[in-house]
Amino acid sequence: MPIPRWEFIALCAALMALNSLAIDIILPALQQIGASLGVENENHRQYVVTAYILGFGGGQLFFGPISDRFGRRAPLVAGLVIYVVAAGAAAIAPSFATLLLCRAVQGVGAAATRVIAVSIVRDTFDGRRMAEVMSLIFMVFMAIPVVAPGIGQFIMLFATWHVIFVTMAAGALIVSAWSLLRLPETLHPEYRRPLTLSSVIGGFRIVLTNRIALCYAFASTFIFGAMFGFIASAQQIYVSVFNVGEMFPVIFAGVAGVLAFSNYLNSRLVGRIGMRRLSQSALLLFLAISLALAGRFHRNEDAALALHCLLCLRHGPVRRARRELQRARYGAAGAPGRHCVVDPWVHADISWRHSRHADRPSLQRHGDAAGRRVLQRVGGGAADDSAGRARQTIPAA
Repeated sequence: MPIPRWEFIALCAALMALNSLAIDIILPALQQIGASLGVENENHRQYVVTAYILGFGGGQLFFGPISDRFGRRAPLVAGLVIYVVAAGAAAIAPSFATLLLCRAVQGVGAAATRVIAVSIVRDTFDGRRMAEVMSLIFMVFMAIPVVAPGIGQFIMLFATWHVIFVTMAAGALIVSAWSLLRLPETLHPEYRRPLTLSSVIGGFRIVLTNRIALCYAFASTFIFGAMFGFIASAQQIYVSVFNVGEMFPVIFAGVAGVLAFSNYLNSRLVGRIGMRRLSQSALLLFLAISLALAGRFHRNEDAALALHCLLCLRHGPVRRARRELQRARYGAAGAPGRHCVVDPWVHADISWRHSRHADRPSLQRHGDAAGRRVLQRVGGGAADDSAGRARQTIPAA
């Protein structure tokens, strides 16, 4: 490796941190951005984050094949230039629509830093060493979400939100200079792929036809989707709902600190436990905690019942679904003769599916659609009792 290992990790982390910086530093300023550009709906302020994520996700589809053809350095520099120009343009955006366009373009530029940084690591390491290095990179990278909201809050104390975008551009310029001076080309000429339609499709086919790669990609998609959903709504929830005020950067930093510690822990465990066992165990733990929190803090009891119904429909016959609904309402005892409150059409829909598609696979195929209708009807009925949805009691099986 032409540069020291610690500098390699720090540089790759800095490249990936530009993405986190572009999201987290503006969170304290979303309210001011909306007021300055005349955004009346509070929920529309989140589009500043959403537009960036859309550009960021779409750009990776292009920078991957381009970096496989021309190497890592040239596309990386191009992406950094796009990032800097878009951030500067966002600082002087005259309207909210223009700002969203600049943010989408900035996300496209940031896509190069993300996909090429991971490719550089893959070019240099493999196996568990690659997983260990990636965990260390993510640990350093997660320092940005810890400090970025505080930086944004500090800037807002003496300047306007425009200065935040200037700060993004300045940070990208520093990382660009560091990359040009110190980052070597890691893709050897013999490994470069031609930039043709058949070659690009062939590359995607390799990934999409590999069951392990595809399943891990789906798992990562849902995990990052949950994380970005939290990030996009964090400022509004913490400030507008829980009224934390200026403590928002501190609370957000605490969440990011836990993520950073988790990445460090992953780097220490992956060599001993293995990538597959560690990642799948963490995914199951994430799912279990999410469901536990949903059941603990969800105040809409009928919607919670609908969630239980949806889970049961995915696992088997309708009789089990009724039993689970009863347990959700009355606890583990579920004494015979107790009743579950469910809309009449729910019972009819489930029973019809079960009678017509009695075999287990067929019932599971229809479970998702029925479960979604349960969520819509039962959740909506709880939200608006004046809608007049009649409910009746149904004996539990």
